[in-house]
Amino acid sequence: MIRSVTAILIKDFVSELRGKEMLLSMLVFSLMVAVIFNFSFPPGSEFIQEAAPGIIWMTFIFAGLLGMNRSFVYEVDKGCLQGIMLAPIDRAVIYISKLIVNFVFILLVELIALPLFVVFFKLDILGSPGYLLLVVLVSTLGFAVIGTLFSAIAVNTRTREVMLPILHFPVAIPIIICAVQATAAVFQGQEWAVVWGWTKIIVAFDVILFIVAFLTFEYVIEE
Repeated sequence: MIRSVTAILIKDFVSELRGKEMLLSMLVFSLMVAVIFNFSFPPGSEFIQEAAPGIIWMTFIFAGLLGMNRSFVYEVDKGCLQGIMLAPIDRAVIYISKLIVNFVFILLVELIALPLFVVFFKLDILGSPGYLLLVVLVSTLGFAVIGTLFSAIAVNTRTREVMLPILHFPVAIPIIICAVQATAAVFQGQEWAVVWGWTKIIVAFDVILFIVAFLTFEYVIEE
């Protein structure tokens, strides 16, 4: 199983690094939002301090959806998805491989864009950067878990660019709310107990959603 996952990962990473469509689309979108909001509101104002967690996470979510929309596009457009499915591997291997690819690229974009948001909005994260990193990691994993499953559903529809957000948002709402609240707690310098209170809810949703996605992906990909 590990060899199969590695093989698909190498294929996806090489394809993306050659075309850079997923990475560039997410990165450009995130940078555009950061610049626009930087000039829309006075830096360091009370409003931007309160709205920053929501702005940051909605940016990451929309950027992530842009990337995850292309998770299965290469295979479907080139007609090689059936070839992968005919290979003597478990269908779960395909899901885990795509999940890792989505998680890595979304996280990479977030790590590039987040410092810009911190500088533009004059946010204070020096007191607890580890807390913020943990929130970003578990929240991004949750988004990728859901998005990878739903991108396999949406890719076979005519309106796949619209279908993925429609499917993704209702399920991701608990993670979005907790991510925003945990990030706000970090920016406000609150204690670890407050941050962890929201983070552990995200972890619980990550586990539940991963189990559901892992068990149902085989039926989704065959449709």
